[in-house]
Amino acid sequence: MESFVIEGGNRLAGSITPQGAKNEALQVISATLLTPEEVIIRNIPNILDVNNLMKLLQDIGVKVKRLGDNAYSFQANEVNLDFLESEEFVNKCASLRGSVLLYGPLLGRFGKATITKPGGDKIGRRRLDTHFLGFKNLGAKFVHVEDRNVYEIKADKLKGTYMLLDEASVTGTANIIMAAVLAEGTTTIYNAACEPYIQQLCHLLKAMGAKIQGIGSNMLTIEGVKSLKGAEHKILPDMIEVGSFIGLAAMIGDGIRIKDVAIKHLGIIPDTFRRLGVSIIEEGDDLIVPRQEHYAIESFIDGTIMTISDAPWPGVTPDLISVLLVVATQARGSVLFHQKMFESRLFFVDKLIDMGAQIILCDPHRAVVVGHDNNVQLRGGRMSSPDIRAGIALLIAALSAKGTSRIDNIVQIDRGYENIEARLNALGANIQRVEIC
Repeated sequence: MESFVIEGGNRLAGSITPQGAKNEALQVISATLLTPEEVIIRNIPNILDVNNLMKLLQDIGVKVKRLGDNAYSFQANEVNLDFLESEEFVNKCASLRGSVLLYGPLLGRFGKATITKPGGDKIGRRRLDTHFLGFKNLGAKFVHVEDRNVYEIKADKLKGTYMLLDEASVTGTANIIMAAVLAEGTTTIYNAACEPYIQQLCHLLKAMGAKIQGIGSNMLTIEGVKSLKGAEHKILPDMIEVGSFIGLAAMIGDGIRIKDVAIKHLGIIPDTFRRLGVSIIEEGDDLIVPRQEHYAIESFIDGTIMTISDAPWPGVTPDLISVLLVVATQARGSVLFHQKMFESRLFFVDKLIDMGAQIILCDPHRAVVVGHDNNVQLRGGRMSSPDIRAGIALLIAALSAKGTSRIDNIVQIDRGYENIEARLNALGANIQRVEIC
């Protein structure tokens, strides 16, 4: 098992460029199953979750070829359908959350998929009902295979229909879109997720020959086509990594430029940090975060305590609540964080409390942070990363802390952040990756 050893208290300065978006990569890579022709995707992040999905596609029979740094071609012209029913495939899917995104394209193109409970972060329930209800609306049938504890989903021919999703699930919307593009007739998806990564998936599918209207809204209309062709696509910068770098720069930055962030696709993220008092300058497509001697949390207009809640796009993404919470520990003032979507995601605050942060965990969904106003420095400690986003939040806390910290289970961080220690060390951090027996 690998760990990070962090010497805290160093001010960071310089420029850093965000990686390609993890969540978009998982979607568009899965979409390559929808055509036998070659699909080229650029700006793919070199991270564990994405690499494991590409290996799984290779196991299925997809030809995956590296074209250069972060660029790959995919060709699914010889998919091994027998392997899709094997125990090996089921076991690999069970260890990879992103595998859930294979079900829509497999069902859409081949009319069948074998489904098991996918792995991923331990952040509470992440139900798949939206995916399956969407497939059933398109005409798919489910059979529970008890001896294998899997579901087989099949359809002779998917047929377009109107559906109102029970929640604006991002992966659910992506899966239903990928199933619907080859369905017979017209599909209307209302209460669809409309995140930039869903928009990017739709743009790739349109380049492949799909007919999709309403991109960027919560109502998508998809006219099914008989087949799709090859295309090229470039993945957006990762907005979660951009937000992570803003948080890092706010707490221990001596002036950091975050380059090529695709500002128009960041939505409310910069303004949410500004509500914590963080100064952010936009220059072209770069964000500059100057040194913050102090930053003061805003109050609502009526003088009540600021509340920051996660919400579907264009609201605050739940993936950044952990980072925002850490930034608030050194702000002036108090703020209530309400993590609505996942009931276990705030439990990592115990580690921050051990480091000296003033946090009241009200319940599994809500925490109040009383900021130190940079008057009391967090202290180093030993901790373990429970999930990707808490992991990067703890890393930011450790970098700002006095003394040495150790973060175990950093495979969770590696799942979402590419070569993070080398990139932050280039800014002046002191992070060592060590092997723990």
